[in-house]
Amino acid sequence: MRVLKTAAAVLFLVALSMAIFDGPVHSQNSPRKLPADQANVAATRDATWTPGSVDLEGVPANDRTTYTFKTNANPPAAGGPANIAPGIASHTGTQSVAMQPVIIDDGGGGGGGGAACIQPATADAPTGFDDMTNGFIAQGMPVPDCTDPIPGTFLHDKAIFEEIETIDDGLGPIYNDKACGSCHDNPVTGAISQITELRAGHTIGTTFFDAPGGSLINQRGIPTPNYNGSTNKSAKVQERVPPLYTAGIIGGGPAITADEPTRTLRTSLNTLGDGFVEAIADGTLVAIANNQPGTTGNEVHGLVINVPVSEANFQTNPDCLNPNLPCIQRVGRFGWKNQHGSLLSFSGDAYLNESGITNFLQLNENTSLGRFIGFGTPFDVVPDNTPCQSNPNIICGEDVAEDIKVFAEFMRATKAPPRDPDIIAQFLNDVNAGASLFETMVINGTPYYSCSVCHVPSIVTAPRCTVINGGTFSVPTALANKVIRPFSDFLLHDVGTGDGIVQNGGQITRTKVRTPPLWGVRTRNQLMHDGAEETFNEAILRHGGEAASVIGRYQQLTATQKRQLITFLESL
Repeated sequence: MRVLKTAAAVLFLVALSMAIFDGPVHSQNSPRKLPADQANVAATRDATWTPGSVDLEGVPANDRTTYTFKTNANPPAAGGPANIAPGIASHTGTQSVAMQPVIIDDGGGGGGGGAACIQPATADAPTGFDDMTNGFIAQGMPVPDCTDPIPGTFLHDKAIFEEIETIDDGLGPIYNDKACGSCHDNPVTGAISQITELRAGHTIGTTFFDAPGGSLINQRGIPTPNYNGSTNKSAKVQERVPPLYTAGIIGGGPAITADEPTRTLRTSLNTLGDGFVEAIADGTLVAIANNQPGTTGNEVHGLVINVPVSEANFQTNPDCLNPNLPCIQRVGRFGWKNQHGSLLSFSGDAYLNESGITNFLQLNENTSLGRFIGFGTPFDVVPDNTPCQSNPNIICGEDVAEDIKVFAEFMRATKAPPRDPDIIAQFLNDVNAGASLFETMVINGTPYYSCSVCHVPSIVTAPRCTVINGGTFSVPTALANKVIRPFSDFLLHDVGTGDGIVQNGGQITRTKVRTPPLWGVRTRNQLMHDGAEETFNEAILRHGGEAASVIGRYQQLTATQKRQLITFLESL
């Protein structure tokens, strides 16, 4: 967390905040006592998509043009073939679409509002592990020594993303790591890492219940004072999977004796290219889900869930807990359970749950297994009712410089993970053969759908000026009309590996996880949601459920074909 030292930084944040900061202050002493994080506590009802339940952002639910299951062709909207079903097709290069006036009905919030919005040519999204901007913001100059970074350029935003938090900044009292970059740094800042988080609870029948305080069991805790006045520090707030027989050491409450046997690890996800993922229209994800059953004979059907957009609700219906007030939602796409639909919501969530720092979207400190350890206890010295430096009418908690906005801006500016050109060049025949198998497996002369029906090879982002995130963000030129190759449908599926945990989506999501994007998968040596598999072959064979038929066909491949498929994965 930064303490701003320059007028330029203050002016920048004032301008940045005007779009959504115009409501009343949330008082530290108000009756607003909520769960620490709506994505940390199990939702009480299912949040599945139904027609009319969310803005499709200009893409009909039956659209077939903005994505393709083919590995060697672009979506029809980018000049690809009209037939999107998996099958053999000749390669289609990216087709540029001439810039032209397009009417974007954005409701007046994103630069369109019935006015002509000039569209950029449809083109491949930029990729690279080079620490360079995708064009959303300027690259900027490196941060000079002994100075604070000023947000607004890629290199300064990156420096803020990498900053190490301290206890005086609000770190903890429970947390997982001290910087965003600590969990997202391989091979560059914003990518994946070996870091995992821990979640736990218990299941009765088919209903999941959180561990006390929520399913997240933080891995770390700050050193804490002893009650007897000793100058030595202790570790009283440290969480662990219950039982915790000595729980009463905090607050004098009862022991926690119940076991929480539903447990999982969660690997850190890639955030590179997530600005393009955020710019996918809701309707595109719905259309992919709607097309999967017909393509697979009803064997595969990704689940679409609607999740609250925190920045669109925080002033009117925080955490959407009041059923009598509107709750602005979007199709979820971030996190292993699709907990979030926007990068700012994701940033607010992560700053609280991974670093323990409250912010204007998440003002309530996490508990330690349900035991209050926030400001006012001996364990937390940083108040959660401090106004934002840029706007005293908004409470920013411990994140007075509004770093969560900078985190979102940085992720929106990152390039997507690149494929390895040297592997492709040196092993071209095997890579191409593997890509064909990834799209279609031919068994006894009959072609069948394959991995690409869930690990969707290419998607086109929404047009420029499309208003998303409940009206708080408009798709800019740098993210608009871009062909991305994420190898994911960003939907929830039951492939037999579900972790049993419920978050924003309700109990229907208990056995489901999001299809992990495979772009950059070669940089990860621990695979699946829990990192339990170390080889591609092991990860493939672990699939079941909706993927059972594909895995059955994989097992019928020759050793050479399996090697070719895995060689293709090694190129991603």
